[in-house]
Amino acid sequence: MSARDDQRTNAPHREPEPPFPARQQSPPGIEAAMRPAPHFHAAHYRAADKLEGLAALVTGGDSGIGRAVAVLYAKEGADIAIAYLPSEEADARVTQQTIEELGQRCVLLPGDLSTASECDRAIERTVQAFGRLDILVSNAAHQVQTESLDEISDAMFDTTFRTNVYPLFWLTRAALRHMQPGAAIVATSSKTGLVGARHIPDYSATKGAINAFVKSLAVQLADKGIRVNAVAPGPVWTPLNVADPGRDAHQVAHFGEDTPLGRPAQPEEVAPAYVFLASNADASFITGIVLPVMGGETVGA
Repeated sequence: MSARDDQRTNAPHREPEPPFPARQQSPPGIEAAMRPAPHFHAAHYRAADKLEGLAALVTGGDSGIGRAVAVLYAKEGADIAIAYLPSEEADARVTQQTIEELGQRCVLLPGDLSTASECDRAIERTVQAFGRLDILVSNAAHQVQTESLDEISDAMFDTTFRTNVYPLFWLTRAALRHMQPGAAIVATSSKTGLVGARHIPDYSATKGAINAFVKSLAVQLADKGIRVNAVAPGPVWTPLNVADPGRDAHQVAHFGEDTPLGRPAQPEEVAPAYVFLASNADASFITGIVLPVMGGETVGA
């Protein structure tokens, strides 16, 4: 790489800022329909073969943060399985094509991970495809904004937990049957799991549960050489947020503008944290942390 190329790589990039087009989607949302399109290619990222020869399962890998993580893992040399809802097939195909163009294999695993059997199936199909499982990224999520607790039915509360928390438990339990020393588990937490959020108390509670699970499991698995960590993003421009039925089109247009940086993160800006935590070259002594990626907002230790 020339000095000129290196300078261009390290120059600041201008990312999309609100207001965005006032367009709301029906859940679970389709990335192909978002305007502006989320950035996931990470054109300025420079890979270093940190995950060469490894195999990863990324849930919610069809779009959003999951897609960006899957693409960066592929750039680092890993083969990828992505789990997603059948209605997200079109987005999943884009992720698969991008990964294959990078020279890595990508297995598509459509299904609903809110059952233990489907989580077991996703793990087994990943191992069947690649002969191994080195990295599990539990990322798929569900949220609905509400004005008061009275608006959250028992069924809504159950759906949020069965989408956000239970799969992490079920997937991890199944993955540990195959993982070897040096493997890594990375969960997607959230700013809301650290500081709460007025309009999504059930979602915030799931992210707090994820944080506690990660810290507990990290201690339990330390002697097995398996690291467990989480990433806690602030607002990120993904289908999860534009397809929140509790968020209207005006709120979508102004999504993320209250961060110190004045905008939401793009998925490609969050994904390197997942590479860092999965890589033994970078994070071999890091386990049990929740890494905030929050656009300038801070939390206490």
